[in-house]
Amino acid sequence: MAIPTMKRNGLGPLRAFLVLVGVSALCSVALGTRKVNASLDQRGHRHRHPGHLSLHRHRQRAGKEGQVLHRSKRGWVWNQFFVIEEYTGPDPVLVGRLHSDVDSGIGNIKYILSGEGAGTIFVIDDKTGNIHATKTLDREEQAQYTLTAQAVDRDTNKPLEPPSEFIVKVQDINDNPPEFLHGPYYARVPEMSNVGTSVMQVTATDADDPTYGNSARLVYSILQGQPYFSVEPQTGIIRTALPNMDREARQEYDVVIQAKDMGGHMGGLSGTTEVKITLTDVNDNPPKFPQSVYSMSVSEDKVPGEEVGRLKAKDPDLGDNGMVNYRLLDGDGLAMFELRTDSETREAVIKLKKPVDFETKRSYTLKVEGSNPHVDPQYLAWGPYKDEATIKISVEDADEPPVFVDPSYTFEVEENAPEGTLVGRVHAKDTDVANNPVRYMIPPYTDIEQFFSINAEDGKITTTRPLDREAQPWHNISVSATEIGGHHQDTKVRVNIKVKDVNDNSPEFATNNEVLMCENVSPGKVIETVSAVDKDEMAHRQHFTFSLAPEVTHNHNFSLKDNRDSTASIYVLRKGFSRLTQDVYYLPVEINDNGFPAMSSTNTLTIRVCSCDSRGTILSCNVEPYVLPAGLSTGALIAILACIVILLAIVVLFVALRRQKKEPLIVFEEEDIRENIITYDDEGGGEEDTEAFDIATLQNPDGANGFLPRKDIKPELQYPMRPGAGRPATNSVDVDDFIKTRIAEADSDPTAPPYDSIQIYGYEGRGSLAGSLSSLESVTTESDLDYDYLQSWGPRFKKLADLYGTKDCFINDGDDGEDS
Repeated sequence: MAIPTMKRNGLGPLRAFLVLVGVSALCSVALGTRKVNASLDQRGHRHRHPGHLSLHRHRQRAGKEGQVLHRSKRGWVWNQFFVIEEYTGPDPVLVGRLHSDVDSGIGNIKYILSGEGAGTIFVIDDKTGNIHATKTLDREEQAQYTLTAQAVDRDTNKPLEPPSEFIVKVQDINDNPPEFLHGPYYARVPEMSNVGTSVMQVTATDADDPTYGNSARLVYSILQGQPYFSVEPQTGIIRTALPNMDREARQEYDVVIQAKDMGGHMGGLSGTTEVKITLTDVNDNPPKFPQSVYSMSVSEDKVPGEEVGRLKAKDPDLGDNGMVNYRLLDGDGLAMFELRTDSETREAVIKLKKPVDFETKRSYTLKVEGSNPHVDPQYLAWGPYKDEATIKISVEDADEPPVFVDPSYTFEVEENAPEGTLVGRVHAKDTDVANNPVRYMIPPYTDIEQFFSINAEDGKITTTRPLDREAQPWHNISVSATEIGGHHQDTKVRVNIKVKDVNDNSPEFATNNEVLMCENVSPGKVIETVSAVDKDEMAHRQHFTFSLAPEVTHNHNFSLKDNRDSTASIYVLRKGFSRLTQDVYYLPVEINDNGFPAMSSTNTLTIRVCSCDSRGTILSCNVEPYVLPAGLSTGALIAILACIVILLAIVVLFVALRRQKKEPLIVFEEEDIRENIITYDDEGGGEEDTEAFDIATLQNPDGANGFLPRKDIKPELQYPMRPGAGRPATNSVDVDDFIKTRIAEADSDPTAPPYDSIQIYGYEGRGSLAGSLSSLESVTTESDLDYDYLQSWGPRFKKLADLYGTKDCFINDGDDGEDS
């Protein structure tokens, strides 16, 4: 529709056209009063009507007061358009039309649109100024778009008007249903709650515009859960609708809540959610015993602490509300039985407190109470929260072992009492109705050394040998009693036997230390106070008495005084003691214990004379023999170590000399490798194999110069070196030729030993009576040695004597051989 034009001060009209579709057309009419109408005067200045909004202002101020203010204004203005969301028509939606008063309609004006969605969502006809929406708009994605429009010259693209900004708002429709963002919900409410008790509040949200219409106005209702619960339509608060809902009858409820927009009217969209409501427990049920009377039984052979039976009161409540405490109220068995509560099963456990006897009492009655310790005052009127039951316990007969009259026995017997002495008697009886006889015995593990024996019939205990109190003052044994003819059950009792003391040990010195006395001791001085001990027990007012032995009663050196307190003092009678004259004195002392019978002994006190200074300080005593065995001083240890070192040095020197005497005849600079025997366990290739064996290993390194000196025989003549004697044979490949050459050299050179594989027999050592047994020289030279002495060496050397005994024999044999 066209907005009416206004003329002011004779200026040309400025027109702005708005074309809206649907609801936007109505809104544009309402907003028509906000459109700007302005006129442009002939002087080119723009004036804004009072009360209209201008987006661009420009003021010019003069320096003088009263000067008229001028501001430039654009030729067309507007503020906002409206477009309905979710439009799905076949043609683009016309948003509006722009027209400037400078547009004369000849096509020289071009309209330009920029901003959010320009060119993609919103397009403009650059000739007519019509704006269209080419896409479907969603208000929940973007509620409005800000665009800028400008009129420019079509040929030069120069702006004819300043750019103007306007807003396109997306108008909401009811296209979003309510949603419960936090569902499903879980709630708890106590059982037995009053009607109207609040359970919880649920809230739904609607993405539609809450300021436009009823699209976002929600109303709550309950679809499932009646008649137990209800919901407030406006707030969504769920409340209880029935009284006395019992958890024990039903604990959980599934409630469905609906939220509907458009104020709940027809045509509105709706959403639902589930609410799981659980009834929590309260103490509304008292405990109850399933039975009023319980029957139990216990055998008389059960020991205290054993379980007799169990019972439990039922309480359907949970946790502390269902906890039950038990106690015994009354009955004739309160002294014989006790009640405990099992912490896991919450059962009342009846246990035996004292042993029961079938022959004494055969049944007991107890009354037990079960109650709730936690009672809710709100439900106190539903009580009482306790219940009672009666327990009848019958005692069963059992074959019991014999019972001793006393729980333990203590006897006394004198030491050294003869074998068979009566110690005491134990007695046991069968408490059963049969009253069978009892047999006694002493278990061997309680009397390992078998000091005692017992009569199996009457239980009398006697000794098997004399006892020594000093060795073992107490004997603790056990006696077993077994019922004859029954199930062979036995019972044991502790028997403690004390060995009474008899004065059978003589007293003796408490210590056996020597008494040290100075040479210059004064007569009458106490040099020692002695005391005594006795293995026997000392009776009341019993003490030791001391006296010198009769043989030393009249000695002139020492005297003894009994102090009458089981001690005695030793006095010196003279002076002038000397270590050189006598360094030790032995004083026999007689000790009496005054017991019954009295025992005495003679003990010798050793007194050693020591040298002292003027103040009586001991300087030296002849006590070294008693001290040395206890340990060695540092000096003695050093002396012993020095001796050991000297002995080791002598041994090493001796071994070195011995080795020097056994040096070989020939001086070798290093060990000859040919003296080492190495076994390879492999077969060579024979004489043709010249690669498997290094011939250089047979060479003597000391013989490279052609001369090997001997240490035992100094050659009288110096043999000149033969040509080629020093030539190395490493290049020879014929082993046979090499060995023959070496043999020839050894035979012709007496100054050098034969360095072949049997050179170790060339020398027997210094001092050998036999000399050398080597026969290598005998091949080409005659020997001057006489071997006739081999005949006197015995049968072992008979073979050598036959070979070397007579030189003529070999010659004759050779001649005979040649003749033959």
